Amino acid sequence: QVRLAESAGGSAQAGGSLRLSCVVFGSVYSRTCWAWFRQAPGKEREGVASISVGPAYAGGITEYYADSVKGRFTISRDNADDTVYLQLDRLKPEDAAQYYCAADLRRVCADDWSDPSKYDYWGPGTQVTVSE
Repeated sequence: QVRLAESAGGSAQAGGSLRLSCVVFGSVYSRTCWAWFRQAPGKEREGVASISVGPAYAGGITEYYADSVKGRFTISRDNADDTVYLQLDRLKPEDAAQYYCAADLRRVCADDWSDPSKYDYWGPGTQVTVSE
């Protein structure tokens, strides 16, 4: 049984930074797509970033980012401590949302990575607040 647990989100001013962590409990395979999603009040859940970490012959590290966060957010995976990170830099007020980590254990990330229905496992979510 796999379980995901996000760290406490936090608050920052616009232009500031935060780092979110998602600890993975349970056994997973290397062919896994890890992702961060977010959902603001009244809006649909949207994909923020995703990452697969595999051997070089299988593509190595593959990352995807939403256009709205490209160049500002960085996703990473630390296999040693079973944690997926999301570094949020140059925050904007529109980045405020509930953030969720998710895992698709059946395959590496692909072009449809931002479709929430592809993911079987979800964390409970953590709130990120950005002030002007």
